[in-house]
Amino acid sequence: MGVVYVMWLRQLIRYWRTRSRIIGSLAQPVLFLVALGFGLGPIYSQAGGGNYIQFLAPGIIGMSILFTAMFSGMEVIWDRQLGFLKETLVSPSSRFSIFIGRTLGGATVALIQGIILLIITIIIGFRPTNLIFLPFALLFMFFIAYIFTALGTALASKVEDMQAFPLIMNFIIMPVFFLSGALFPLESAPVGIKTVALFDPLSYQIDALREIFTNVSHFGLVIDFGVTFICIILVTMLGIYLFDRIEV
Repeated sequence: MGVVYVMWLRQLIRYWRTRSRIIGSLAQPVLFLVALGFGLGPIYSQAGGGNYIQFLAPGIIGMSILFTAMFSGMEVIWDRQLGFLKETLVSPSSRFSIFIGRTLGGATVALIQGIILLIITIIIGFRPTNLIFLPFALLFMFFIAYIFTALGTALASKVEDMQAFPLIMNFIIMPVFFLSGALFPLESAPVGIKTVALFDPLSYQIDALREIFTNVSHFGLVIDFGVTFICIILVTMLGIYLFDRIEV
């Protein structure tokens, strides 16, 4: 447990030392929220969808967590190049503990980003229907952060090129985000997109946030939680398997 705590704390210290990273990682979600929320809001309202900000905000919060979580894996490559990863791996600590500590640290950072963006969305005009369920929303936000931090760390353990990693991440992140129903209702989407969304883990976490915040759901909270729990198990097993075979 000591190694898990050390790795978790190290991730947080890195985060607070890079204030420009905090601002930069918030810029894109806020731009999406403002440009799409106010730009397409009148069209969405005229189509009978109601307030687009209310619909869009949970998806943008998920987007912020997704991007931060996935790109936290880049630190594995950075540590490998600096030699810090080799020093960590040759220690008596198990690779399982190192992986879990890194994942929890990156997930905590991504969760903080999500909380900051939640506050920003409320300032802009988002109004959660019931703040009593806020702890459940934070739980699902952490689930998003954990799943994609573990995935990013797992993939980074097999990639050695710092320049190739962002390209691979964008190749994964963009379809995951845009096909999750974060920007549009899945009910009115074409059958092809609905089918793809069924295999997109982010679809279920965004749906859960949307139901908790606005009482609007496509899959149902029970299904959202079940799929999310399965995803946590799968990415943890995959991450441990790949990280245990990492070469330094």
